[in-house]
Order: sequence, then structure tokens, then C-alpha cells
Amino acid sequence: MADTIRYGIIGTGMMGHEHIRNLDLVDGACVTAFADPSPSSRWWTRQIVADSVEEYADYRTLLEKAPVDAVVVASPNHTHAEVLDPIFETDLHVLVEKPLCTTVEAAKRVADRAAAHRGVFWVGMEYRYMAPIARLIEEVRGGAIGSLKMLAIREHRFPFLPKVDDWNRFSRNTGGTFVEKCCHFFDLMRLIAQADPVRVYASAGQDVNHLDESYGGETPDIRDNGYVVVDFENGVRALLDLCMFAEATRNEQEIAATGDAGKIECFIPESTVVVGKRNPRSIETHTLSLDADVLAAGAHHGSTFLAHGAFRRAILESTPAAVSALDGFWAVAMGVAAETSATLGRPVELRDLIEGNVPSTR
Repeated sequence: MADTIRYGIIGTGMMGHEHIRNLDLVDGACVTAFADPSPSSRWWTRQIVADSVEEYADYRTLLEKAPVDAVVVASPNHTHAEVLDPIFETDLHVLVEKPLCTTVEAAKRVADRAAAHRGVFWVGMEYRYMAPIARLIEEVRGGAIGSLKMLAIREHRFPFLPKVDDWNRFSRNTGGTFVEKCCHFFDLMRLIAQADPVRVYASAGQDVNHLDESYGGETPDIRDNGYVVVDFENGVRALLDLCMFAEATRNEQEIAATGDAGKIECFIPESTVVVGKRNPRSIETHTLSLDADVLAAGAHHGSTFLAHGAFRRAILESTPAAVSALDGFWAVAMGVAAETSATLGRPVELRDLIEGNVPSTR
């Protein structure tokens, strides 16, 4: 393959535009086509791409006609499985946005097909590539805190933004807040713990956001806050603290990894990492910086740009995806477990949830 990789964007809402803006900054990347069924979305996309970029209303036509080597699937969550079906009939490289799918069953089917796909299949878990989080992971892997025992992730942020046709207001389309929003964090938990989850307990609700909204006579049913505790097979335990009516905060994301020898914290968008040691006691603060153009190209602290660089290297070097379909499956399963636990008011065992739906691996 030539060093220049041609990309087609399927789904050009907010995240589709973020991918386009970031690919414009990646050396050797060129967006050559996009597809979206919404005329308004296509109009807005036309304002940010070159005149030569081909436009399609139907992604299947893009797959048949467009000059592309790779596709980015950024369509609504509940469409991913359907959109991926014809892509699996090609040898195109694929980056599919999170969550992989909205159900365990669909995620399993996609992961099975991805294991046999000829192109690189990558799941868009961009949070792995936020510089402070990447530094935290590096420090934990390097033994800076000894043996990891506890992991705490806090996201206090603004409510869900409006989307085309209001699809993200209903759990049947998103998979629920813990699938749609929190799959990033469940992916990070599993990555940092270096183990699979065995048990999930969640307490959550919809207490503030979207209660006065109505769409076709329906009130949105997406949770806006909650706590989730995850037990991992190696004894690590993790906590997610989510609040989506907490704009009045300095840092949107805070992560703390605590081991028997110390503690590492990172803060975003402050972009700092704090490394603490127990014996002898010491605390060091590191401030990380990113190019201003990269930060301005998206809402994920530069991580979309870095993820695309890694995706491109995997394509050119014919190496496995760093974020696999199996990773995507586990993030969905953990999100579904959290949604189920919050509804039932009891812990959910992962072996019960995924019984008969464990994907094959390449």
C-alpha cells in the first residue's frame, strides 16, 4: 500500500467531523469520501472538506464506488452492526467508533467477524490516547506504584448534546448511558487492571437531565449519574463515578490508580499527572502539553489525532489493532452489566451475562 491512506467517513455527525478534522492533521492521511443519510449532515460536512471529496447518501454506495483504503464508522450506535456487515465483505481497514455495538449478542457477532477480517479492525477507544491517561498507564505498567489494587475514575461533565433525529435520547439506540458514554472507562479499567471483569454492581438514575423533553410523545430514558464498582479476576477493584449535570467543575476526568507502593493520578483537561510514592514519601506533578491545533481539532484532548496515528501505523506495518474487537466486546459487556445491575438493584456476574456469547480470537 502507498504511504497515503484514503479514508471514507460513514456517519458525519459530531464525531464524524472530529475524525475528518484530525485526519487533516495526520501526515499520509486523506479523506476522499463521506456518507450520511441526513441532508443537513452532508451539507455541514461539505463545508469542512475539499471539493474533490466524494459525497454519498448511502454508505453502501460509498463502499461500492469510492476510492478508499479505510473507513471510519461514526454512525449512531445502534447502526454499527448493520453498517459493518457489508464492510466485512471487503478488505478495507476499519475504525469503528465506540461502542462497538449496543448489545452483547451483536458485539459478539461483530467481534467474531472482525477476527477473520482481512483488514485492520480497530475500535475507537480514544481515551487510551489522552496524553495524561497514557502516562498513567505507562507508570502503572512500569511498577511505579507497585502492585495495583484500586482504580477510581471520575467523569463529571455536561449533559448529552443534541444529535440528529435525537437518537441519543433513548437507551434502545445508545445501549444506555453506561454503554454509550462509559464504555471508554470500562475499556480503561480492563486495560489498566490487565484482567477481565468478573462482577459489576451499579447504582444509577436519571435525576436531572432531559426530564422535561419529549420526542414523539416519549420522554428520554438515559441515566445521568451513577456509581459502578467492578471486581476483576486478579483482585483489582475499580470504581466509576459519573455525573452528567456537573459542568461546574475544573477537571472533566480524574483517574487515580493506587497500589501497595504508591498512587498515580491524572487530570483532564488540566493535563497533569501526579505520581506519589509511599516509602520514602514523595509527590511529583508533571504537566503534559499538546499541539494547539491538535487540541482544537476535537473534544477528546488530542486523543483522536493520536489514535489515528496508531491506526495508520498498524495499517502500514500490517500489525494487529491496539484496540481490538475483543476489547470493544468487553467494554460493551461491562456497560450492559452496569445497566442491568442498576435496573435490578443487584450485582451482575459477567459469566452469566456473556454465557454463550464469548467471541473467538484471531
